[in-house]
Amino acid sequence: MLLAVVLLGYGLYRALFVPGLMAASDPLLLVLFVLQALSGIIAGIGVALRAAWAPVAIVVLGVSVAATAFIEGFVLGIAPWLFALLRAVLAVVLALVAAAWVRNADA
Repeated sequence: MLLAVVLLGYGLYRALFVPGLMAASDPLLLVLFVLQALSGIIAGIGVALRAAWAPVAIVVLGVSVAATAFIEGFVLGIAPWLFALLRAVLAVVLALVAAAWVRNADA
């Protein structure tokens, strides 16, 4: 249940960035933050309900966080490239570990 609360909190935290990004000049960043917010909220709901699709939602969240980090670091240049690479790798690894844990917790 703690993981569900953390995922919901992360989704809501990322949703707070969306109004500010609506005025920004890069729509790709807005789309990626909306994807993070939605996938975080959906993953949190899926984990809380112990749904079979919850691990997939967690992996989608990890991939969207990694994609956002790559866009921020390598395409837009608004984040240092090494920090963006660290965030991307860490997001994918944590998402895979969390998805495996959720998948095996139901067994």
